[in-house]
Amino acid sequence: MTEALVALRSLVKRYGETLALDHLSLELRAGEFVALLGGSGSGKTTALKMINGLALPDSGEVLVEGQSLSDQALPQLRRRVGYVFQEVGLFPHMTVAENIAIGPRLAGWERPRIEARVAELLALVALPPNSAPRLPAALSGGQRQRVGVARALAASPRLMLMDEPFGALDPVTRDALGTDYRQLHDALALTTLMVTHDVWEALLLADRIIVMDAGRILADATPAKLMAGHDDPRVRALMETPRRQADRVLALTRDKS
Repeated sequence: MTEALVALRSLVKRYGETLALDHLSLELRAGEFVALLGGSGSGKTTALKMINGLALPDSGEVLVEGQSLSDQALPQLRRRVGYVFQEVGLFPHMTVAENIAIGPRLAGWERPRIEARVAELLALVALPPNSAPRLPAALSGGQRQRVGVARALAASPRLMLMDEPFGALDPVTRDALGTDYRQLHDALALTTLMVTHDVWEALLLADRIIVMDAGRILADATPAKLMAGHDDPRVRALMETPRRQADRVLALTRDKS
């Protein structure tokens, strides 16, 4: 069995009286697309932030590429890990090209290499070349999110962390961008950990779904296995939601036939 690219070992994290992670352990292997699924306050985002040191555990250990985070320089680690989140966080005073180039520039890349990488990434995320000199305010929400993905990919990371990356988008844009990102994940041989509360999104994009509640893992399986049933009633209820929705849509089409 191959070594885990990421390993979280018995992580505990409290915010005041709130227990965000309760001895959480999980592994992420190279090439996987894993969705962390659960409601607000389940610990999904805290778990994600542990991986690049944006949050530190009260106890337990985080390993990335076999090395403990406590033995790594976090600024250098973060340049090797792509991070995409819902609000994108583009710098409004910087052009699209400048936003994408932040990581390579900090890594000391020369200007011709940076310019070539920006052009390559715009094509990868399906943005036209004339997007490069524009400011983020001139873009649509979906375009800004594509720039966020491009920025995260700029330094050629193996690992991508995504925190509700498509949640603020309209359904059509969300579906298109999710599909496009999954294709990028496969084409670039990425490893992706995505936080979401959307069951449909997890089922359609991920190879593996981890269901969390109160800082613990309730289920860890493929979408097909989770849809086939689970011992925990909370997991069953979660997985029955898309089936009920699909049945209601089918009923609407039958009523009009």
